[in-house]
Amino acid sequence: MVQFKSGDITHLKRAVNVASVPQRSPFRYPGGKTWLIPQIRAWLNSQPKRPGLLVEPFVGGGIVSLTVAFERLADRVLMVELDEHVASVWATLLGDDADWLADHILNFKMNQQSLEKELSSKDDSLRQIAFKALLRNRTSHGGIMAPGAGLIKYGEQGKGINSRWYPQTLAKRIRNIGKISDKIEFIHGDGIAIIQKFVERPDVVFFIDPPYTAAGKKAGTRLYTYYKIDHEELFSLAETLHGDFLMTYDNAPEVRSMAERHGFDMVEIAMKNTHHANMNELLIGRDLGWVRNRASLF
Repeated sequence: MVQFKSGDITHLKRAVNVASVPQRSPFRYPGGKTWLIPQIRAWLNSQPKRPGLLVEPFVGGGIVSLTVAFERLADRVLMVELDEHVASVWATLLGDDADWLADHILNFKMNQQSLEKELSSKDDSLRQIAFKALLRNRTSHGGIMAPGAGLIKYGEQGKGINSRWYPQTLAKRIRNIGKISDKIEFIHGDGIAIIQKFVERPDVVFFIDPPYTAAGKKAGTRLYTYYKIDHEELFSLAETLHGDFLMTYDNAPEVRSMAERHGFDMVEIAMKNTHHANMNELLIGRDLGWVRNRASLF
């Protein structure tokens, strides 16, 4: 384990231009990791050999898993999500109804009346739940799908609920994901329980991006339906993994302290939030020397 010394954190100060990263996910996702993709590539390319499996136990919008699958940065990808609405989308995209979902999006006439009618539909088939989940995601403030999230009123250039509804783009992304679906497995379940199944596999790597509720942060309680995470248990579990892992966390003293107690390495990395404000997050792992090597390029 790397012994971290307080105050000796490396800073990557230049935020990534997310427009330079291929947009592959159908979601607008709070806490999405598009900005981290260059670091994900560097991390996986730093492994002694290509991982047999990447596990993402809190997959959310899935940009990391999708990038790894599209760019063949691991042999296979396992996506895990507990939220039943998010899970319905991934299960549909990676199942037999992906084309139905793409066609349904293309044929839907978006307006306030049709949106409200669709969201109140009693059809509880998996593919219909998935369609409603994408509708909610694309028409709610900030893509927030948790209970209580409001719909867009004005949106970009006064377009209202149509501001983020791009049917052609969404359908294309869904069909592209279908082309690599044989590389991806999806499980609707508890991410921590899934990690435990792969503890002794040295060929498995883990990208761990839990809801931000550590250190008393309230953002996760507003953004996510399933936000209750035992962060200390998660850190203890990470310490037992035979394969490598990379965590992202809110940059808070309590998180740093937890990482120190487990002997983990940390790097502070610049990012921009959904309001384009500059912020810092923590990357946490066993040895982040590969990040420090990249820091000289920034």
